[in-house]
Amino acid sequence: MTVLAYLLELTDIKSVLIFVSISLLLLDYFRNKPPANFPPGPRSLPFIGHLHHLTDFSKVHLEFAKFAEKYGNIFNFRLFGPRLVVLNGHKVVRELYVNQGDHFADRPTGIPLFEDIFGGKGLVASNGYSWKQQRRFALHTLRNFGLGKRSLEPSILLECRYLNEAFSNEQGKAFNPQWLVNNAVSNIICVLVFGERFEYSDDDFQALLRNINLAVSLEAGIWAQFYNMFPWIFRRIPGPHRKILTTWNKVVTFVRDKVEDHRADCDPSNPRDYIDCFLTEMEKWKDDKAAGFNVENLCFCTLDLFTAGTETTSATLYWALLYMIKYPEIQRKVQEEIDRVVGSSRQPSVADQENMPYADAVIHEIQRFGDVIPLNLVRSATKETQVGEYVIPKGTMVMGTLNSILFDKTEWETPHIFNPAGHFLDAEGKFRKREAFLPFSLGKRVCPGEQLARMELFLFFTSLLQRFSFSPPEGVEPSLESQLSSTNSPRPYRLCATPR
Repeated sequence: MTVLAYLLELTDIKSVLIFVSISLLLLDYFRNKPPANFPPGPRSLPFIGHLHHLTDFSKVHLEFAKFAEKYGNIFNFRLFGPRLVVLNGHKVVRELYVNQGDHFADRPTGIPLFEDIFGGKGLVASNGYSWKQQRRFALHTLRNFGLGKRSLEPSILLECRYLNEAFSNEQGKAFNPQWLVNNAVSNIICVLVFGERFEYSDDDFQALLRNINLAVSLEAGIWAQFYNMFPWIFRRIPGPHRKILTTWNKVVTFVRDKVEDHRADCDPSNPRDYIDCFLTEMEKWKDDKAAGFNVENLCFCTLDLFTAGTETTSATLYWALLYMIKYPEIQRKVQEEIDRVVGSSRQPSVADQENMPYADAVIHEIQRFGDVIPLNLVRSATKETQVGEYVIPKGTMVMGTLNSILFDKTEWETPHIFNPAGHFLDAEGKFRKREAFLPFSLGKRVCPGEQLARMELFLFFTSLLQRFSFSPPEGVEPSLESQLSSTNSPRPYRLCATPR
């Protein structure tokens, strides 16, 4: 008879359950007890943390704004796992992410779901030496292929024509523009990364876009939280959480197939895209394994570039069209400026932007008010850091919320009103830059594709409004309700695109 069996004979099952429950409660308490001088926060419960304080899990960024009003612009929040320090407002986020940026340059490690999917590989999840080398290489390579330069403009203008044609094919009938916009935006990063664009009718590519959308949506759900809380259980049992893993696996498989195609016909003397350049770079770094130049890491770096280059910009354009049908008077003013500066005989170009301050202001206000990445990606403290009266220990997860900056009432005249002219034009009608306009984040982990996104937004937006007038279906009042997953996007809607 084993010792365990003998002990079970001496005790009843009720006592065992009480003992186990108390042990788990004590373990959770000591593991997640806030250290001295830690930022304040709501009272937490064992295991679930602050879940009971949330009235709407799908709008957690709005809940954080309420917590900030009660506990200050630096507070802690816990949901199933370790405590997270949340930063609110332009001043606080800039202080930590820029002035103390070296202390908050890492991504957190040890999050079970992300470890199982990404394993610390790629550009987004990696840290330290590997991250620095991969980010440097990616920026250098993509710049060589036109990132942030006028040399990429012809590719974007060509895609604008394809998108206009697709809208025209709807013949003025009501339709949901989401997937057409998504496909068009994605094709720009595809040219840089894969060396090709995909037709809007390509079923395999449409399936890829939908799988990415599904995967990031599932990651924001409750089953992902359960997975991170009890990984030793959820790694072994079936359930809805398995769909997160299988969906990401389909996406990675698509990328891996593209990498293998490139390996078969890569010409180092004539690289076509990012993948070709990476394959060539692997030979140079073969003796430095820590730099991460291997096929597996190439797949995840490519996936990061592809996903980041698609999700946020397409969500912003989806908001843009919704705002145009919600505010037709603003749409008319943008079109009047396009007609005056560009006319109808040619496409808008990047060179037109400085002469179109109102359109520029509207695009910036769409990014601000659309608030596509309200919570920002989580970072990790690389060393113990003093922040005012508080101490943030090394390894603590930190989140500088972007919505608290974009709606900061100390920075914006009318933060909760869609007000392009009031926020981005001066008294003479000229465009004015705003320090608190930070939809691409800031600091060491600022979005590397910011220049590309700015170019895409201007060209796609003005190209569409040059060709079409947008309106809601007859009898439908446009709703600005949003849905939050990895991005804050409009709820599905339909519009009519009438040729001008």
